Amino acid sequence: MAVVVTKPEINVRSELADLRKPTGIAGEAMLRAETPQEQFQLIGAGGNRNMIINGAMNVAQRATSVAAIGANTGYFTLDRWRLACADTAGRLTASQTADGPNGISANCLKLDCTTADTSIAAGEVLIIQQLLEGQNLQRIGKGVAGAKQITVSFYAKANAAFTFVCQLADTDNGRNISKLFNVTTDWVRQELTFAADVDDGSSPLDDNNATSFELNLWLHAGANYTGGTLATSWANNVSNQYAGGIDSFYSSDANNFFITGVQMEVGPIATEFEQEQISTTLAKCQRYFQRYPSSDQADSGAYAGIGGYGFAVTTTALDSSIQLPVTMRLEPTMSPAASGDLRVTHENTATAITAGPVIVDIYSSVSQVTLRSTVGSEALTVGAGGQPQQNNDNDAHISLDAEL
Repeated sequence: MAVVVTKPEINVRSELADLRKPTGIAGEAMLRAETPQEQFQLIGAGGNRNMIINGAMNVAQRATSVAAIGANTGYFTLDRWRLACADTAGRLTASQTADGPNGISANCLKLDCTTADTSIAAGEVLIIQQLLEGQNLQRIGKGVAGAKQITVSFYAKANAAFTFVCQLADTDNGRNISKLFNVTTDWVRQELTFAADVDDGSSPLDDNNATSFELNLWLHAGANYTGGTLATSWANNVSNQYAGGIDSFYSSDANNFFITGVQMEVGPIATEFEQEQISTTLAKCQRYFQRYPSSDQADSGAYAGIGGYGFAVTTTALDSSIQLPVTMRLEPTMSPAASGDLRVTHENTATAITAGPVIVDIYSSVSQVTLRSTVGSEALTVGAGGQPQQNNDNDAHISLDAEL
């Protein structure tokens, strides 16, 4: 007896096509890509997807923890991350903390409120910022007919539930756009897609090394910035539309905020956080800031050298050079001034530095810096070699600054 087996019809061509379809977050992004260039960016070919530097919070050349922040704006701890601060009472500690989400980064930026401020003055702000060069953002086509959407993603958590604001600011054209985001006590990835700012009379971003764009995370603001309706579409700057609807980080001295895995990319999809070698991140950061000796060198002893060797140009002054490992954005300034106890080693002896080192502009550039160190007595022999170094002071250093 014959046995007949029936099976549903299969379209072999369709099934094979499905096998070739990419899946997951990255796959969906590939399917939505409109051009080969966008596909190259999504797979990491032809350049970095992430326009943010040090998004994994791994590089902290200045310090790993700084307290009593709140009154003034500055770069305090993690490289490329600036805290815009203007508060009469509220204070915080910023630190690099090894508490990042698994698989993303071991490190994060942590803000701890140490002094609360429940009486918010109109002009108060607390903003985590990254300032960006226009020449690095030409891919977004800002202000032209082919402008691209921008997606910002990051991992964040806090001690309690908060609502804060993520803002993109086009500083060349005085335009901005904002979105609210909510944090909880668990690490959650925030994924925020911002509309393209097409040709509406504004201009493309300047193609140079000056500040053209800001990523701003607003954690606290007074009525000057919250009194209007939040600008959720690209608009000309009106300050009271920057941060409406946010909670205050300074509402309690028990508050904290953690963030890492920050990414800003072209397109409507938040792709997986782009990992990179720590040496690559450090080199990107050193375009804007370099410390001598590095914290790693300083930790190895209290007599680390400050750059390279040089020679005495007078009996009281030694000129020495540093060949910079990365070309800086501009010829750097020394900011802050030389810190701690330093000395000049020369002719098998050492003499304390009484002034400097300072940068000798005429011999300095974006790739090399010449330092002049002055000693208090005529202890040097003109033409003899020497080097500035720490004088039994593990934290003594100089800082070269070319920040935006």
